Amino acid sequence: MSSAQGFLRAAIGMWLLSACMAIHAATPKADTVSLVVVGDIMLEDGPSRAMRRGQDPFAGFATLFKEADIRIGNLECVVATIGSPEDDKPNVFRVPPSTLKYVKRHFDAVGLANNHSGDYGPQAFAQMLGFLKKEGLGVYGGGLNLTEAHTPWIVERKGLRVAILGYDEFQPRSFEADTDRPGVAWSEDAQVVRDIKAARSRWKADVVIPIMHWGWEDPVSNARQRQLARTMIDAGADAVIGGHPHQVQDAERYQGKPIFYSLGNFVFDGFSDPVNNRGWVLRLELDKTGVRQVEVHVAQIGAGGLPKPAGTVAGP
Repeated sequence: MSSAQGFLRAAIGMWLLSACMAIHAATPKADTVSLVVVGDIMLEDGPSRAMRRGQDPFAGFATLFKEADIRIGNLECVVATIGSPEDDKPNVFRVPPSTLKYVKRHFDAVGLANNHSGDYGPQAFAQMLGFLKKEGLGVYGGGLNLTEAHTPWIVERKGLRVAILGYDEFQPRSFEADTDRPGVAWSEDAQVVRDIKAARSRWKADVVIPIMHWGWEDPVSNARQRQLARTMIDAGADAVIGGHPHQVQDAERYQGKPIFYSLGNFVFDGFSDPVNNRGWVLRLELDKTGVRQVEVHVAQIGAGGLPKPAGTVAGP
């Protein structure tokens, strides 16, 4: 990519940010349930070194997490002590179970539907599920088999029942769960629609939110992302939230429902480009009508891959 193309991409991203967002102050509502969602959490390298020193990699956002009713994020690494790295995969991430001390301090559940949770094979994936369960952390987008992977994580707060689903559609597809194999929930349109409808009919959810791992490393969502987001909202989703591109992408509303195509990185070491070191943290105010209010906190990722707050903007 030429420097001119890179500048154009960055300019487009900043234009979309300014077009979609405006400075906004948080006003928590007593009659709503607050959900905080962060982007990619990769705990190897700098974050692991920080934790070994006794430093909490999430400390910069501790207050925001503490004030929320529900806290979730995409866990972009394997938590295991076994397994072998996938052949021919250029980047594989694995951290020890001791890292969950800090995850459980701030999160209620983590998403596993991504292109790194299977980096060390299905046995390591299954071991990770056991470690997460032992720590009392919920899981969405992954399971010991296909049925579990497509089962929503259900959480109830203040009488409001919330269903979180997770899906991956970025290769390798070999990470997908099967009838007798642990793995992730793969994104197939018809199945996603069935899962969203079942979250209401079978699981009696008041609010349904799918979390996606999709797209390319561009500042603007692609046609596939936009098509699937609309399909999910037409099926009954109250919001759609995405990640994987390692940078923030555009946001919009469809039928009055918010869509965030990519929140970018949250805790992640190894990127030198500024666009990869700036992410979004969402706070959504929910009630039985869906998403009442959207608030976006900006995370600036510093040395070692650790984030700090860098302002607050309103959603689309």
